[in-house]
Amino acid sequence: MTVQPLSLFAGPGHASGAAPLLSANEFGTQFGLLPREKIELMVRRGMISTPEIEDAQFQPASLDLRLGARAYRVRASFLPGTACSVRERLDALGSADDEISIEGKGAVLERGCVYVIPLIEHLNLPESISAIANPKSSTGRLDIFTRLITDKSDVFDRVARGYEGPLYAEVSPRSFSVRVHKGSKLNQIRFRRLNSKQLEGSYFGLEEKDLRERHEKMPLVEGDLELRRGGLVLRVGLSTEPADGIIGYKALKHADILDVDHKDYIIADYWVEVRARPDKRLILDPDEFYILASKERLHIPADLAAEMVAIDAAMGAFRVHYAGFFDPGFGASRDNRPGARAVLEVRSYEVPFFLEDGQVIGRLVYEKMAEPPQLLYGASAVSNYQGQGLKLSKHFRME
Repeated sequence: MTVQPLSLFAGPGHASGAAPLLSANEFGTQFGLLPREKIELMVRRGMISTPEIEDAQFQPASLDLRLGARAYRVRASFLPGTACSVRERLDALGSADDEISIEGKGAVLERGCVYVIPLIEHLNLPESISAIANPKSSTGRLDIFTRLITDKSDVFDRVARGYEGPLYAEVSPRSFSVRVHKGSKLNQIRFRRLNSKQLEGSYFGLEEKDLRERHEKMPLVEGDLELRRGGLVLRVGLSTEPADGIIGYKALKHADILDVDHKDYIIADYWVEVRARPDKRLILDPDEFYILASKERLHIPADLAAEMVAIDAAMGAFRVHYAGFFDPGFGASRDNRPGARAVLEVRSYEVPFFLEDGQVIGRLVYEKMAEPPQLLYGASAVSNYQGQGLKLSKHFRME
């Protein structure tokens, strides 16, 4: 049966007969995650409303979102529900009295507190496009818990097709108090073009059969391909492979304030080095935050993107990878072999947890791009983590 494309005309709230936001010829005929070039076109056509957009906001398959001028401290995390806007919930919680300006020199968001921050970007999506968000890699590596909220929604980090309205970030620093500014970029959004069969779908990952065929043609991961529940299995590296013996970092509990828009911080002021043990084990202390790395090296093909499953109860009582999105081209190398490790943001809950070298720690789910981006990850100056091994966020001086 032929899959029919959806209308690309304006979404809800536009008068009948209004000019299309995007013509079919401009948009192409493929379905999947949209590359940078189509996201740029969405901005030009008003589907993404944002003043003075910066070129650095555009990634190969996503758009960085910017904090607005005001933040609101809230007593607890919340979702607006399908009948209310975020602003209505903020008013009902009395958060207007806790408004904080983050313009100019910015403001400090205290560790352990929860803030809701209106974003500069607004959306006006057609019925054929939905969106999904996650923290940027650097945000996750700083242990800043960040989620996207939209009006009249009962889920985080998901934007319904046809959504028209503002965007908000829920921000909760977990390890360090941080200074943020108007325009700081903590999370990113990617857009998915749907066909008529995908309107109510929730899973868009490649089938295992497709992954095996692709791995045979060009390796997705070094070594054997191991798949579970539709995802590529990743294992934690705790061996003495690094020459310096450092296999991870553990966040200090009482560090100085860290400005998310500054760099060149000294590692020892914020982190404790975790070194390999002869038994190749590591005990995760409850509610401590660790930066570790996968044992395997990866490669994301140009026509695919991937996402790390953030938590899987079957693998243990810990969370892995807050910022789990991998752009097309990540891990590419000159010899077409997988060239970068996945950095893991790990937090154990409730009880100490034993990790052993090579233990399964996550799954990587691949999804098709609508078309490959013209500029892949690693081809620009903003690709901070191409070819990485174990690596902290870009804020730290790697001595």
